[in-house]
Amino acid sequence: MSACVPTRTSDSPHTERVHPPHSPPRAPHRRFRVAGADVSASIAVFLIALPLSLGIALATGAPLQAGLVAAAVGGLVAGRLGGSPLQVSGPAAGLTVVTADLIHRYGWRTTCAITVLAGLVQLGLGCLRVARSALAVSPAIVHGMLAGIGVTIAVAQMHIVLGGSPQSAVLDNLRSLPAQLADLHPAAVAVSALTLILLLLWPRLPGRTGRLLRKVPAALVAVTGATATAVFAGLTQPRVELPSWSSHALAGLPEGPVLGLVAAVLTVTLVCSVQSLLGAVAVDKLIAARPGLTAQISRSDLDRELLGQGATNVVSGALGGLPVAGVAVRSAANVQAGAVSRNSTMLHGVLVVVAALLMVPVLELIPLASLAALVMAVGIQMVSLHHIRTVTRHREVPVYAITTLGVVFLGVLEGVTLGIAVAVAVSMHRLARTRITHDEKEGVHHVHVRGQLTFLAVPRLSRALHHVPHGSCVVVELDGSFMDHAAYETLQDWQRTHTAQGGSVELTGRRAATETDTGIGSGSGSEGVVPASSTVQPVNGTADSPLAGCRCRPWTPWRNHQCDAPPPEAPHGGPAAEHRAEPPNDPSDAEPDGRTSAVLPQVAESAVASGPARSAAASAPEPTEPSEQVRQTDTTGPGERTESIGAASAAAATGSGPSGRQLVRGISAFQRNTAPLVRGELARLAREGQQPSQLFLTCADSRLVTSMITSSGPGDLFVVRNVGNLVPPPGEESGDDSVAAAIEYAVDVLKVRSITVCGHSGCGAMQALFDAEPGGVQTPLKRWLRHGLPSLERMADPGRPWARLAGRAAADAVEQLCLTNVVEQLDHLRAYASVSRALRAGELELHGMFFHVGEAQAYLLSEAGEGRGEVFDHVGVADLSA
Repeated sequence: MSACVPTRTSDSPHTERVHPPHSPPRAPHRRFRVAGADVSASIAVFLIALPLSLGIALATGAPLQAGLVAAAVGGLVAGRLGGSPLQVSGPAAGLTVVTADLIHRYGWRTTCAITVLAGLVQLGLGCLRVARSALAVSPAIVHGMLAGIGVTIAVAQMHIVLGGSPQSAVLDNLRSLPAQLADLHPAAVAVSALTLILLLLWPRLPGRTGRLLRKVPAALVAVTGATATAVFAGLTQPRVELPSWSSHALAGLPEGPVLGLVAAVLTVTLVCSVQSLLGAVAVDKLIAARPGLTAQISRSDLDRELLGQGATNVVSGALGGLPVAGVAVRSAANVQAGAVSRNSTMLHGVLVVVAALLMVPVLELIPLASLAALVMAVGIQMVSLHHIRTVTRHREVPVYAITTLGVVFLGVLEGVTLGIAVAVAVSMHRLARTRITHDEKEGVHHVHVRGQLTFLAVPRLSRALHHVPHGSCVVVELDGSFMDHAAYETLQDWQRTHTAQGGSVELTGRRAATETDTGIGSGSGSEGVVPASSTVQPVNGTADSPLAGCRCRPWTPWRNHQCDAPPPEAPHGGPAAEHRAEPPNDPSDAEPDGRTSAVLPQVAESAVASGPARSAAASAPEPTEPSEQVRQTDTTGPGERTESIGAASAAAATGSGPSGRQLVRGISAFQRNTAPLVRGELARLAREGQQPSQLFLTCADSRLVTSMITSSGPGDLFVVRNVGNLVPPPGEESGDDSVAAAIEYAVDVLKVRSITVCGHSGCGAMQALFDAEPGGVQTPLKRWLRHGLPSLERMADPGRPWARLAGRAAADAVEQLCLTNVVEQLDHLRAYASVSRALRAGELELHGMFFHVGEAQAYLLSEAGEGRGEVFDHVGVADLSA
């Protein structure tokens, strides 16, 4: 076999892409440039930020120029120094109530000084690298805080919308609202109504023209339309007044009681920091939803973001600006407008500076009622129905409600403190609340423990276990995620006593686990604490179960149970060394309630099945009753049972090695967790036969899980896997008939509607093909890889443009060969008679696919046009709506 190293002639248009094999292309010469996408995104953000900054300044009672200062500083300083490149900072609605209260108590200059001190505290916290600890605050507290602030804003701005002036406290505003309704100012009400109508209807404009018009921000359209109407109609009402910059007030020395100032600084620090850090996390999710952007922009550095926000508040306060935090609306607009770097955020700050200096006459035409209506709408939107549904689903309504009411009637710091106290109380209640039931079914005693097993539940646990007759068969079902030392010792001592008296004990839970999870039955001196989301399941109390020796957590099956072999037994029966699995890579992968999102891998793969299986797996609740556990038994007589593979077969495999034990663990987990969810769908498929819609031809690489990356399930795909996802050309001497037979069977018998050839990054077959030396012994692998030689020749042909990924060149020559191989194998497919016939009849489609394993990113082949070759385009979340 010859080593066909792809080369390019000197006059090839791809000369600039040649680089040593397996090395990334040379980095281009770095020079400062601003992408066009950043320019357009900065304009979109500026058009949103300008009216909102003025409206927030109006709502706080600060000089209107303070909002422009904060917006400019937020764009320039936070945009340059912050750890979240695409997050936009500025005066935030979440700080409105705090700032308004500070101005009312201490005056404007002292409020600026408090902003500076809060920035210094943020800098200190950033240096201590405690940013991630802010994410430990319950989302219910954060949502409740924002909802309370939104209610306060809406009630206050209602008075300006009606033509009056707001009071300083929410209760005062509520009491004076009837009198304000009786004394309406028609001009203010008309301008406010027009602003709200435009805000509501503009995003809902229909048709192609509507899509073009919706690119203009609704906030800008609403304020501009209301302003133009007021000017042309000659309405007399208060308007924006921007004093000369020469008289702009800067920060002064703080004046007031020390304790009050300290509380104010802590409040501003808390609200700014939490809102900014949570906003950075939200921006990461928005970036992840944009195909190709994750490769250009790394995840947010939260400590750097806290440092950047601290520096921004120091500068904003010193220059007489409002407190600054990351703003969700502007950040989302920045990402959705196509920004690709922090330049868009900084450019928006430059535009705010230009507007503040050159557009003063235009800004002074804006009616205050229009800005008040805009801010009132923002406040109403802060009371999110989605957040309410979320906290209801996670049973955190008391935390949300107490925080909201506390913020509305007491203040932000007091409300957050109350919310934290309620959240701790709720957590302690859940930890202490444990339900223990005992019943008998078909001669088997079931002790079901729902909740966490702590020392508080030990008396009830002992009482339930005491009612179990000696010598009986017992199943203890642990439906919780934690067991402390007292509960562990109680359960262990009872198990040993019951087994010694001739009984049998089976401990089960939500997953296939081992007695070494807690050391039950092993005689070890372990801590006796079950790891979070972990349960125990020894088989009949034996320590030599094939399920023993693995401490994998519920998320480790996604990692293919890559845990070490069981530790050798110590002379006294205890494990020689503790064996642990790796923790998750990123805590952000967890669901809001703290549970990992991939709890049961076997369920996850079946839960994406089509038809009834998919809906059943997606909606089925976790087993809670003993009858729902997957320990299948067939009663053959009183007290006689025939167990499924979850127990009896597992015990029969104890003589196998670690691989056998791993196999039994996986099968046992399937029988317990997945089989009940897909049994009905598989029974239907068994009756009706397979009717797949696709032939999916891919590599045998163990990292490619076809059902996962295509969200398919039983009966959806007819899969052919081989080394290198190769399709031998038809009629070739000594060809491989297995692939040809699969293609013929899929097209002519199964009548599939599409065939997909899927390559992937890091393909070992392509690496072997690339590194093959000429001559030598013709091993089976070398004989098989000869079907990939046309791909090498296609890649080396200077007359053919290279296949490429959308947005970037291939990382190295092997990745380029992987892409070219997909295109070449599609050509081989077209040469098959059955495929060619179906293509001519319009009954079949061919697709090329490339899956980047490290990025978990799928690409689909599309024809780019004459002379441009084949392009593999991203497939992302945004494409699902198409």
